[in-house]
Amino acid sequence: MSDPVTRPVQTVAVIGAGPVGLAAAAHLLERGLTPIVLEAGSGPADAIRQWGHVRLFSPWRFDIDAAARRLLESHGWTAPDPDGLPTGAELIEHYLAPLARTPELAPHLRYDSRVTAVARLGVDKTRTIGREGRPYLVRTRDTEGAWSDLVVDAVLDASGTWGRRNPLGAHGLAAPGEDHAAAWAAGPLPDVLGAERDRFAGKRTLVVGMGHSAANTLLNLARLAEREPGTAVTWAIRGDSPARLYGGGAADALPARGTIGTRLRELVEAGAIELVTGFTVDRFTTRPDGSVAVAGSIGGVEHVIEADQVAAATGFRPDLEMLREIRLDLDATVEAPAKLAPLIDPNFHSCGTVPPHGEADLAQPDDGFYLVGMKSYGRAPTFLLATGYEQVRSVAAALAGDREAADKVELDLPETGVCSSSRSLEATSIADAGEAGGCCGTADSGRGTEGAASAGCGTPEPVAVGARGLATGVLHGRAGERRELPQLNAGGGCCG
Repeated sequence: MSDPVTRPVQTVAVIGAGPVGLAAAAHLLERGLTPIVLEAGSGPADAIRQWGHVRLFSPWRFDIDAAARRLLESHGWTAPDPDGLPTGAELIEHYLAPLARTPELAPHLRYDSRVTAVARLGVDKTRTIGREGRPYLVRTRDTEGAWSDLVVDAVLDASGTWGRRNPLGAHGLAAPGEDHAAAWAAGPLPDVLGAERDRFAGKRTLVVGMGHSAANTLLNLARLAEREPGTAVTWAIRGDSPARLYGGGAADALPARGTIGTRLRELVEAGAIELVTGFTVDRFTTRPDGSVAVAGSIGGVEHVIEADQVAAATGFRPDLEMLREIRLDLDATVEAPAKLAPLIDPNFHSCGTVPPHGEADLAQPDDGFYLVGMKSYGRAPTFLLATGYEQVRSVAAALAGDREAADKVELDLPETGVCSSSRSLEATSIADAGEAGGCCGTADSGRGTEGAASAGCGTPEPVAVGARGLATGVLHGRAGERRELPQLNAGGGCCG
């Protein structure tokens, strides 16, 4: 790969005005470079706004970029309580919106500008001779469909993955009848206890997936069921056990995240949530009343789940179509930069260490182009915000010609999952510790290297977290006394 600092760089397109995109702009400004931030939404962090009701499981101390902090504090801004756990809406209100309004940054933001393609100016992907050192052409489309072209020296794609959900069907493909626009399709992080309460109260909801997006929805649905008779919750996963999501409990260095798994396990064991394991989705059949029959198989035997709503919490994947004319070196499995992929592959890293990484690990064959933030993790779900902040700090240094600073990558991330930790839930009640959630798609933290379950753990060993009665197949929730549940959000989705 070519060294991006061997040619002069002045203007840098940053795709996405989420936490990582705005942090990139702040670092570029500090380096004397000119960022042009292109955001598809009408304001900063439009993706986060769509899950603004979700509370992060990482406290403010891990959610604020250093260059962004310096810029804000120069205008008298006071950071929130470092130990507080913001919702997505609070992350925007108290941090990202003020950052976007600063007089240094505001002139560089272009809203309602959706990037549809990126290319090297004057050549297509097949052209090699004379390719290196060429500027980039970034094509955008506004809300009325009009397009325009922007020519820049470098590009940082921090557009995240929120807009491209993984399908619910098996094989990585949408199942017959799967339709995101259907009346029963509730999306990945519905506002169960707020704006969409009436949609779920007294109804049957199926949650599919085994990440923190699924946990968030399940916990809120269980709380709703305590107050609204007839509310039924079914959780379907492809694996044979939910132990990975249950996690390390009190051993988690982010206590709020550990509480999520502990509480979810309690609800399953108490019968408040019916768990279906080993379930692969084969087809969806919409009923005349708007409900849906979700047909799948368990060990080769057909099983049908009837539901009024389906929450699709199966994660996201990057939009690579817009980059077809860029030469990319991506891992075939997780669609992340090839050097980064082995460090984050979810087949091997449910909790493991993500070493510090920066520009050198993110550089692509086309010099001056980088995937950063959540999008740099491809299909891996283990991104944390602080990792994205360190990525863009390193890239900005490299683009400015400071190779030493670019290569000196450092992060301080909390230990996660079932890794050893001196921190615990101690005597904190679920209601107090449980005001947390877990979303990184746009907000989390990191040591070693953006994702929800990787950092400072060493080589993970499999840990069995038992749930009475769990086995491959269907576990029907046991009837039992239910008690009032405190609100405990978990989070998912992420931004870049």
